[in-house]
Amino acid sequence: MRINKPWMTLQQAQQTLQGHMGIFQLADTLGEVIFIGYAGGRSQFGLKGEVAAAAKQHTDAVSVRVEITTAYLSRFKELMMIHVADHGSVPKLNPPIKLGRLSPVGPG
Repeated sequence: MRINKPWMTLQQAQQTLQGHMGIFQLADTLGEVIFIGYAGGRSQFGLKGEVAAAAKQHTDAVSVRVEITTAYLSRFKELMMIHVADHGSVPKLNPPIKLGRLSPVGPG
């Protein structure tokens, strides 16, 4: 299941996000997902901190969408598998990761 949350600017995210656990996607100016990350139980400041750190490291990111979930690691792997199924590889700024296979049905 893909993320269906709306995209927001990184500035909006920093004003909105709090210390929740969850997953996030960063996109570039073309709207392409360039990084998928998560905020776990050991993340300092939760999603707010992880998104800020990822945006600082990946300066070509302009927007983000998040999903609050305590099943962040399973959801992270699921999103990575969906991205691989759709594009043939993980997002360009994510390091290679060993994943299972997922065969999603259609876009969206």
